[in-house]
Amino acid sequence: MTRRDPVWAAIAAILRAEIGSGACPPGAKLPTEAALSARFGVNRHTVRHALAALAAEGLVVSRRGAGVFVALSPRADYALGRRVRFQENVTASGRTPSRRVLRLETRPAEPAEAAALGVDRVHLYEGLSLADGVVLAQFRSAFPAERFPDLPAALARLGSVTAALAEMGVADYTRAATRITAKIARGPRAGLMHLPEGAPLLRTEAVNVDAAGVPVEYGLTWFAGDRVALTVAPEAGGQPGWPS
Repeated sequence: MTRRDPVWAAIAAILRAEIGSGACPPGAKLPTEAALSARFGVNRHTVRHALAALAAEGLVVSRRGAGVFVALSPRADYALGRRVRFQENVTASGRTPSRRVLRLETRPAEPAEAAALGVDRVHLYEGLSLADGVVLAQFRSAFPAERFPDLPAALARLGSVTAALAEMGVADYTRAATRITAKIARGPRAGLMHLPEGAPLLRTEAVNVDAAGVPVEYGLTWFAGDRVALTVAPEAGGQPGWPS
């Protein structure tokens, strides 16, 4: 006589297969308990048992007030050192990097940008950084407009800050200072990053300088806390403090 699996185990097996096939991709929200109960013709307790089993396997994550989501791939290690390059970081983790530009414009510098760069006008470069099509971060970088008048065109054409700055005569640049703060995803940012409201973010605020120590970039980046693990490279210990 063949022993039958409990109903909750059968439901878990179906959901597990759907997750494995990609029908429910990483980060996707699962149907509500009520919807799953109706789908499988069982009570909510049975559905909760199935979801708890999937959570124990690390396949789903429950967020209070938001629902149950398919777990994301393991966090990508992102090294914060003197020479931080997005493409190199993501490629080193075995993933394919890409960027989606949201805004590229020239405008008056905001107070924080003016203080960091010592200028009145900046080129603003804003977008999303992705790995294998999954959003890892939202970035916003400001560059001195007067010093680099042709930078927007280079950024639009090359899609790389390093390559664009190289065309402007900056062969190398390094990170002079970094602040890391904890934030939570809200409103438009949560939507842009495909995150539920209240998801953890790690925000970095950084100043990059050229070989002569002159600031060339002031950047803010919001990393998805569930998708990225920030690591501080040993060389970063000798960085100068945050500019006043």
